[in-house]
Amino acid sequence: MRTPYDVVIRPIITETSMMDAADKKYTFEVDRRTNKTEIKLAIESIFDVTVAKVNTLNVNGKPKRQGRFVGKTASWKKAVITLTADSKEIEIFEGM
Repeated sequence: MRTPYDVVIRPIITETSMMDAADKKYTFEVDRRTNKTEIKLAIESIFDVTVAKVNTLNVNGKPKRQGRFVGKTASWKKAVITLTADSKEIEIFEGM
């Protein structure tokens, strides 16, 4: 059984995600094998908030070159978490 800390890998801190944080939308990188229900339960248990909606998308790796060698970056899964209006904010995204 996976713990909530195995499901949520890291927060995504970008300019767009910081603007969405004002609307109580937070972006995280999550494990590729998880579903929306597992992500919702993990976020609620880690940050003690109430999740209203979870949107997920798979980000495919980009092709990269190093001289004559061709490879690609790793593929990963992104989750956009929307909190309820009466829920508190997540502290990681405050003050940035």
